[in-house]
Amino acid sequence: MHFLERLRQAKAETAKRDADPLRGVVEASGRGMEAISTVALLDLIGLRKTTGNARRVSQTMRSLGFVPIKSRRLMPGGYRDTVTRGWARPIHEVKKSAPAMNSLNSNYQAQINGA
Repeated sequence: MHFLERLRQAKAETAKRDADPLRGVVEASGRGMEAISTVALLDLIGLRKTTGNARRVSQTMRSLGFVPIKSRRLMPGGYRDTVTRGWARPIHEVKKSAPAMNSLNSNYQAQINGA
């Protein structure tokens, strides 16, 4: 790798880090979690529980691929009126592919010819 390429790469990484100073901390604290409440996340990264800090964290969480949720299960003993806002990783379902039409047609033709 040429010196200029390494210099450009280092400059890009620095710009990325400076653009979102919370990204590294939030990414490290949320690693391995499927869902987390905003309050718990603010506790993990050591920020006060204010609306401004929650908004700062929300930009970072969206950039990391999390989606905002309202849930009762994020709160221990959560029941009815206890709703907590937080973040969850999206669930990706693997779709089963349908059999190819050519194989269906050939099976159908074989049944017609054999009958």
